[in-house]
Amino acid sequence: MAFHQLLEQAGGMGRFQSLQIAFHCISILMVYPHILLENFTAAVPDHRCWVHNLDNDTVSANGTGIHRQDILLRISIPLDSNLRPEKCRRFLHTQWQLLHLNGTFSNMSELDTEPCVDGWVYDRSSFSSTIVTKWDLVCESQSLKSMVQFSFMAGMLLGGIIYGHLSDRFGRRLIFKWCLLQFTIADICASFSPTLLVYCLLRFWAGLCISSILTNNVLLIIEWTMPRFQALGMTVTICFASVGQMLLGGLAFVIRDWHLLQLVLTAPLFVLFLASRWLAESARWLIITNKPEKGLKELRKAAHKNGIKNAGDSLTMEVLRSTMQEELEAAKIQPPVCDLFRTPNMRRRLCLLSFVRFAILVPFYGLILHLQYLGSNIFLFQALFGIVTLPANYVALLTLNHLGRRVTQMLFMFLLGIFILAITSVPPEMQTLRVALSTLGVGFSSASVMCSCTHGNELIPTVIRATATGIITIAGNIGAALAPLLMILTVYSPHLPWITYAVFSILACLLVFFLPETRNQPLPDSIQDVEKDDLRLIQAS
Repeated sequence: MAFHQLLEQAGGMGRFQSLQIAFHCISILMVYPHILLENFTAAVPDHRCWVHNLDNDTVSANGTGIHRQDILLRISIPLDSNLRPEKCRRFLHTQWQLLHLNGTFSNMSELDTEPCVDGWVYDRSSFSSTIVTKWDLVCESQSLKSMVQFSFMAGMLLGGIIYGHLSDRFGRRLIFKWCLLQFTIADICASFSPTLLVYCLLRFWAGLCISSILTNNVLLIIEWTMPRFQALGMTVTICFASVGQMLLGGLAFVIRDWHLLQLVLTAPLFVLFLASRWLAESARWLIITNKPEKGLKELRKAAHKNGIKNAGDSLTMEVLRSTMQEELEAAKIQPPVCDLFRTPNMRRRLCLLSFVRFAILVPFYGLILHLQYLGSNIFLFQALFGIVTLPANYVALLTLNHLGRRVTQMLFMFLLGIFILAITSVPPEMQTLRVALSTLGVGFSSASVMCSCTHGNELIPTVIRATATGIITIAGNIGAALAPLLMILTVYSPHLPWITYAVFSILACLLVFFLPETRNQPLPDSIQDVEKDDLRLIQAS
């Protein structure tokens, strides 16, 4: 836990750390919007069955006019309960007798209808093309639309544990670069997918990599930062993720074709990959994994960029070994993954952190993936949700530093649960109030995620931090995948999913109380540090 002393000798928080954080923030800005990409690339526009009398080229060429098209639509497509054209059925035969009726035909349900055997006509006013219009993922095939998001989330689940373990074995920098290259190739190829199956496989591949990219961005910031600046670093990264949300909403508003939108978002990642050659490996990880020579070399580079003169004299192997003697002894034995669950305090920390992350991401994605619950202008809502997280994270930073990690999390999680419950009591007609409550809910949810990430990284030892973070991320991704599935509960009650979101949030609020406080405390480097910390806290109490 003495690595922060070496960081002090290397300049503390200087130009080197600022450049590293800037690179990671740009990376998060460019990568994070891909998680929410299906809000636009898989948007479902208004649609109806293709009708021969209305939609073939001959009728269009005759210039029948708007009134004539309305008449043909009336006799070709039945109306639903809201007196709008059915999306998935059409009359088996043209119902000319409906032309002579002034009101609604009461026995319309008795008329013979059939599915849209000739395809669909889509409203192109909002989107010129989406994967829904490309592969007709509507009506009987609408369940296939969920396969896309599920494929991506399944990739995130698997990638979190696989690449988390590899990051602890082979380094943050190497795995970050490898995943960034794979992710870029996968999502560019996805924009040219010939079939839905190929698209789902490529999005699964992309999801496999994105979890590691985001995790290693955070780890490299945390492990190169002094304890008093770690909360600030986490806040800045989440703020850039918020800017990424706003960027996605703006680009989707300008680019209405899903191929082009995906290409514009993905192609610049090649430049980011080339720039990653100047990225520094975590000196903390190098030392803890029994590579002190390489770790010392990285520290000297950091000191040089920070303007520390004669860094070679103050940062020597003797100083490093004397400062981190216990950590180097522990590093001679590489801990297996099962060590996370072998000691009682480490096991308790990991289980609590995993459930808290799970419970926070359920309501977060429940809000942010159901933009249609608020209204039709999903571009505005995407930008609005991104905007509100900026002040929310700033407030979270202030409270983290003044109230501590535990109290701050409990406060925001409790408020999140209360605001979600408030949404259920507002009728759909009061759209402005619903938008306001939902926006505040997203703000509290984002602040809770930031607090959870900060607290979690400060509770996990360096030697196995990436693997543990991968496990915690998996728990969070399970919550993210569960959030849209909970909407099935609307069959029983339209409020039941939202009540469930609120219950998860309040339950997490209670469990945070059992985690130790880490404000202004040095990071643990080994599992032994975790056991000593908890023993010290027990004795102090």
